[in-house]
Amino acid sequence: MTDTLLLILAALIVGAAKGGLASAAAIAVPMLALFMNPIKAAAMLLPVYIVTDWVGVWLFRRSFSTRNLLILVPSILLGIAIATVITPYTSEGALLIFTGAIGLWHCLRSWLRRGVADPARAEVGPGIFWGTLTGIASFITHSGAPPVQAYLLPQRLPKLQFAGTIAIAFAIGNIVKLPAYWSLGQLDGLNWRLIAALATAGILGTVLGRALTARLSEALYMRVIQGMLFLLSIILLVRGGMDLAAG
Repeated sequence: MTDTLLLILAALIVGAAKGGLASAAAIAVPMLALFMNPIKAAAMLLPVYIVTDWVGVWLFRRSFSTRNLLILVPSILLGIAIATVITPYTSEGALLIFTGAIGLWHCLRSWLRRGVADPARAEVGPGIFWGTLTGIASFITHSGAPPVQAYLLPQRLPKLQFAGTIAIAFAIGNIVKLPAYWSLGQLDGLNWRLIAALATAGILGTVLGRALTARLSEALYMRVIQGMLFLLSIILLVRGGMDLAAG
């Protein structure tokens, strides 16, 4: 019963993220990893991500950055292709630490910066770099938020455009992950009736996340996103350290 409640909570968190609270989703897998295999947790949540992704796309269909999507989507797909090849040989703990360090670095850089910097431009080179890291981290641990936010947050996009850009980019990336997960056998033996229930909870979470995003001010929204990114980064660093220590 406790496991089921935690799975429902994770699905609600995923949905809230797709509704605009962009960092929240990546907390779900590390939370579930406390009581189940993280790879199995990622596989169980992938259908929930896909369903809520497309609800998010509909909610933000008029709010996104075209230039950022043109840069990020091909880069994320490249990262997914790389991750499909390297997953059998990659230490999950090392990747969790690397991903968490990116998020922590971005938060500390933002909070310790003196003065207010001008908004960054959507540059192709940095976008390819961060987008590729996003694809790799998203494929293996569903923790693509830190690298994509390290790229997007300095641009200081309007909150709905920021949320919409992330929602659309991950919607495309996650649907591409499905055949790769299937080829690696990670979808074998899943309880699809439970997953259908989780997807329903995820849809409710998406609507809730969109309502919260609409009600938060621009400044408060960015503080909430950065706060969740900081928390997520700490969770990833701790989880990665525990995995490496366990050998």
